[in-house]
Amino acid sequence: MLSIPDAPLPAASGIEPKPVSLVAPVVTPPTTATVLAAPGDSSMNSSQSETTTLDILRRMCARFHLVARQLRLRKEYRPTLEITDEQDLQDLFYALLRLQFDEVGTEEWAPVYADGANRTSYLLDWDKTVVVVKQTRSGLTIRDIAEQVTADSARYSERPNGATLLCFIYDPDGRVGNPRGLEADLSTVSDVYRVEVIVAPK
Repeated sequence: MLSIPDAPLPAASGIEPKPVSLVAPVVTPPTTATVLAAPGDSSMNSSQSETTTLDILRRMCARFHLVARQLRLRKEYRPTLEITDEQDLQDLFYALLRLQFDEVGTEEWAPVYADGANRTSYLLDWDKTVVVVKQTRSGLTIRDIAEQVTADSARYSERPNGATLLCFIYDPDGRVGNPRGLEADLSTVSDVYRVEVIVAPK
Protein backbone atom coordinates (compact mmCIF):
# COMPACT_ATOMS: atom_id res chain seq x y z
CA MET A 1 0.00 0.00 0.00
CA LEU A 2 1.34 3.41 -1.03
CA SER A 3 1.13 6.05 1.67
CA ILE A 4 2.74 9.36 2.52
CA PRO A 5 3.01 10.87 5.99
CA ASP A 6 1.44 14.18 6.88
CA ALA A 7 3.75 17.12 7.34
CA PRO A 8 5.31 16.91 10.84
CA LEU A 9 3.49 18.86 13.47
CA PRO A 10 5.28 20.94 16.06
CA ALA A 11 6.54 18.86 18.95
CA ALA A 12 4.52 20.97 21.38
CA SER A 13 1.25 19.78 19.89
CA GLY A 14 1.73 16.25 21.22
CA ILE A 15 -0.01 14.79 18.13
CA GLU A 16 1.75 12.10 16.17
CA PRO A 17 1.30 12.15 12.39
CA LYS A 18 -0.71 9.28 10.83
CA PRO A 19 -0.17 7.86 7.36
CA VAL A 20 -2.75 8.76 4.72
CA SER A 21 -3.80 5.95 2.37
CA LEU A 22 -3.99 6.74 -1.34
CA VAL A 23 -5.84 3.52 -2.13
CA ALA A 24 -9.56 3.99 -2.82
CA PRO A 25 -11.85 1.90 -0.62
CA VAL A 26 -13.45 -1.14 -2.24
CA VAL A 27 -17.19 -0.69 -2.75
CA THR A 28 -19.22 -3.88 -3.00
CA PRO A 29 -22.02 -3.56 -5.59
CA PRO A 30 -25.54 -4.20 -4.36
CA THR A 31 -27.00 -7.63 -4.99
CA THR A 32 -30.38 -8.37 -6.51
CA ALA A 33 -32.88 -9.87 -4.08
CA THR A 34 -36.54 -10.72 -4.11
CA VAL A 35 -37.13 -9.04 -0.77
CA LEU A 36 -39.28 -5.95 -1.32
CA ALA A 37 -38.96 -2.68 0.52
CA ALA A 38 -41.38 -1.99 3.33
CA PRO A 39 -44.18 0.53 2.75
CA GLY A 40 -42.88 4.08 2.87
CA ASP A 41 -39.27 3.01 2.25
CA SER A 42 -37.88 5.55 -0.20
CA SER A 43 -34.86 3.35 -0.99
CA MET A 44 -36.83 1.43 -3.63
CA ASN A 45 -38.92 3.09 -6.29
CA SER A 46 -42.44 1.63 -6.45
CA SER A 47 -42.28 1.12 -10.22
CA GLN A 48 -39.01 -0.81 -9.86
CA SER A 49 -40.61 -3.00 -7.19
CA GLU A 50 -43.58 -3.75 -9.43
CA THR A 51 -41.37 -4.56 -12.40
CA THR A 52 -39.29 -6.93 -10.30
CA THR A 53 -42.41 -8.71 -9.08
CA LEU A 54 -43.77 -9.09 -12.61
CA ASP A 55 -40.47 -10.45 -13.87
CA ILE A 56 -40.45 -13.10 -11.14
CA LEU A 57 -44.07 -14.05 -11.84
CA ARG A 58 -43.50 -14.30 -15.59
CA ARG A 59 -40.56 -16.62 -15.05
CA MET A 60 -42.57 -18.75 -12.61
CA CYS A 61 -45.44 -19.13 -15.06
CA ALA A 62 -43.14 -19.96 -17.95
CA ARG A 63 -41.39 -22.71 -15.95
CA PHE A 64 -44.34 -24.02 -13.98
CA HIS A 65 -45.01 -26.94 -16.33
CA LEU A 66 -41.38 -28.07 -15.98
CA VAL A 67 -41.84 -28.21 -12.20
CA ALA A 68 -45.15 -30.07 -12.46
CA ARG A 69 -43.65 -32.60 -14.86
CA GLN A 70 -40.56 -33.09 -12.71
CA LEU A 71 -42.73 -33.93 -9.71
CA ARG A 72 -44.12 -36.92 -11.63
CA LEU A 73 -40.64 -38.33 -12.25
CA ARG A 74 -39.87 -39.47 -8.71
CA LYS A 75 -37.68 -42.49 -8.11
CA GLU A 76 -39.23 -45.80 -7.09
CA TYR A 77 -42.63 -44.48 -8.14
CA ARG A 78 -43.06 -42.60 -4.89
CA PRO A 79 -46.36 -40.71 -4.46
CA THR A 80 -46.32 -37.11 -5.64
CA LEU A 81 -48.57 -34.18 -6.42
CA GLU A 82 -50.51 -34.62 -9.65
CA ILE A 83 -51.95 -31.44 -11.16
CA THR A 84 -55.41 -32.73 -12.03
CA ASP A 85 -57.53 -29.68 -11.25
CA GLU A 86 -57.33 -26.05 -10.14
CA GLN A 87 -57.03 -26.96 -6.46
CA ASP A 88 -53.82 -28.90 -7.18
CA LEU A 89 -52.66 -26.01 -9.33
CA GLN A 90 -53.27 -23.50 -6.54
CA ASP A 91 -51.44 -25.61 -3.95
CA LEU A 92 -48.28 -25.95 -6.01
CA PHE A 93 -48.31 -22.36 -7.27
CA TYR A 94 -48.71 -21.06 -3.73
CA ALA A 95 -45.72 -23.12 -2.58
CA LEU A 96 -43.61 -21.62 -5.38
CA LEU A 97 -44.73 -18.11 -4.46
CA ARG A 98 -43.60 -18.69 -0.86
CA LEU A 99 -40.19 -19.62 -2.23
CA GLN A 100 -39.85 -16.31 -4.09
CA PHE A 101 -41.57 -13.77 -1.84
CA ASP A 102 -41.38 -13.04 1.88
CA GLU A 103 -45.01 -11.95 2.12
CA VAL A 104 -47.79 -13.76 0.23
CA GLY A 105 -51.34 -12.94 1.23
CA THR A 106 -54.38 -14.97 0.20
CA GLU A 107 -57.99 -14.06 -0.39
CA GLU A 108 -60.94 -16.40 -0.80
CA TRP A 109 -63.94 -15.40 -2.88
CA ALA A 110 -66.74 -17.12 -4.74
CA PRO A 111 -67.09 -15.63 -8.24
CA VAL A 112 -70.29 -16.16 -10.20
CA TYR A 113 -68.48 -18.18 -12.86
CA ALA A 114 -67.35 -20.72 -10.23
CA ASP A 115 -70.94 -21.72 -9.32
CA GLY A 116 -70.43 -20.74 -5.70
CA ALA A 117 -67.10 -22.54 -5.24
CA ASN A 118 -64.32 -20.59 -3.52
CA ARG A 119 -61.29 -19.49 -5.49
CA THR A 120 -58.02 -18.38 -3.94
CA SER A 121 -56.20 -15.25 -5.09
CA TYR A 122 -52.67 -14.33 -4.04
CA LEU A 123 -51.70 -10.85 -2.89
CA LEU A 124 -48.19 -9.47 -3.32
CA ASP A 125 -46.50 -6.11 -2.75
CA TRP A 126 -48.93 -5.24 0.04
CA ASP A 127 -51.95 -5.99 -2.17
CA LYS A 128 -50.75 -3.98 -5.17
CA THR A 129 -50.30 -7.15 -7.24
CA VAL A 130 -52.99 -9.85 -7.36
CA VAL A 131 -52.38 -13.27 -8.91
CA VAL A 132 -55.13 -15.66 -9.99
CA VAL A 133 -54.52 -19.08 -11.51
CA LYS A 134 -56.75 -21.11 -13.81
CA GLN A 135 -56.46 -24.46 -15.56
CA THR A 136 -57.94 -25.34 -18.92
CA ARG A 137 -60.22 -28.34 -19.06
CA SER A 138 -62.78 -30.02 -21.25
CA GLY A 139 -65.84 -27.80 -21.64
CA LEU A 140 -64.05 -24.58 -20.73
CA THR A 141 -64.12 -22.41 -23.85
CA ILE A 142 -62.02 -19.41 -24.79
CA ARG A 143 -65.10 -17.25 -24.25
CA ASP A 144 -65.46 -18.67 -20.74
CA ILE A 145 -61.84 -17.79 -19.98
CA ALA A 146 -62.31 -14.26 -21.30
CA GLU A 147 -65.40 -13.77 -19.13
CA GLN A 148 -63.56 -15.03 -16.07
CA VAL A 149 -60.65 -12.65 -16.63
CA THR A 150 -63.12 -9.77 -17.10
CA ALA A 151 -64.84 -10.64 -13.81
CA ASP A 152 -61.52 -10.92 -11.97
CA SER A 153 -60.37 -7.59 -13.36
CA ALA A 154 -63.59 -5.86 -12.35
CA ARG A 155 -63.22 -7.12 -8.79
CA TYR A 156 -59.56 -6.37 -8.18
CA SER A 157 -59.30 -3.07 -10.06
CA GLU A 158 -61.54 -1.58 -7.35
CA ARG A 159 -58.98 -2.20 -4.61
CA PRO A 160 -57.69 1.12 -3.20
CA ASN A 161 -54.03 0.33 -3.88
CA GLY A 162 -54.48 -2.25 -6.65
CA ALA A 163 -52.15 -1.81 -9.61
CA THR A 164 -51.72 -5.18 -11.34
CA LEU A 165 -53.72 -8.34 -11.94
CA LEU A 166 -51.74 -11.27 -13.28
CA CYS A 167 -53.81 -14.20 -14.53
CA PHE A 168 -51.93 -17.45 -15.10
CA ILE A 169 -53.76 -19.91 -17.35
CA TYR A 170 -52.19 -23.35 -17.04
CA ASP A 171 -52.75 -25.29 -20.27
CA PRO A 172 -50.92 -28.62 -19.88
CA ASP A 173 -52.89 -30.34 -22.67
CA GLY A 174 -52.59 -27.56 -25.23
CA ARG A 175 -56.31 -26.78 -25.36
CA VAL A 176 -55.69 -23.12 -26.23
CA GLY A 177 -55.01 -23.11 -29.94
CA ASN A 178 -53.42 -19.64 -30.06
CA PRO A 179 -51.99 -18.88 -26.61
CA ARG A 180 -50.11 -15.74 -27.63
CA GLY A 181 -53.20 -14.38 -29.34
CA LEU A 182 -55.27 -15.01 -26.21
CA GLU A 183 -52.65 -13.26 -24.08
CA ALA A 184 -52.72 -10.23 -26.38
CA ASP A 185 -56.53 -10.10 -26.45
CA LEU A 186 -57.01 -10.30 -22.68
CA SER A 187 -54.02 -8.27 -21.44
CA THR A 188 -54.59 -4.53 -20.96
CA VAL A 189 -52.51 -1.64 -19.68
CA SER A 190 -53.83 1.72 -18.52
CA ASP A 191 -52.48 4.57 -16.45
CA VAL A 192 -53.98 3.14 -13.26
CA TYR A 193 -54.30 -0.62 -13.74
CA ARG A 194 -52.64 -3.45 -15.62
CA VAL A 195 -54.08 -6.85 -16.50
CA GLU A 196 -51.52 -9.37 -17.72
CA VAL A 197 -52.55 -12.82 -18.91
CA ILE A 198 -49.99 -15.59 -19.29
CA VAL A 199 -50.77 -18.93 -20.92
CA ALA A 200 -48.27 -21.74 -20.38
CA PRO A 201 -46.91 -24.02 -21.59
CA LYS A 202 -46.98 -22.77 -25.18
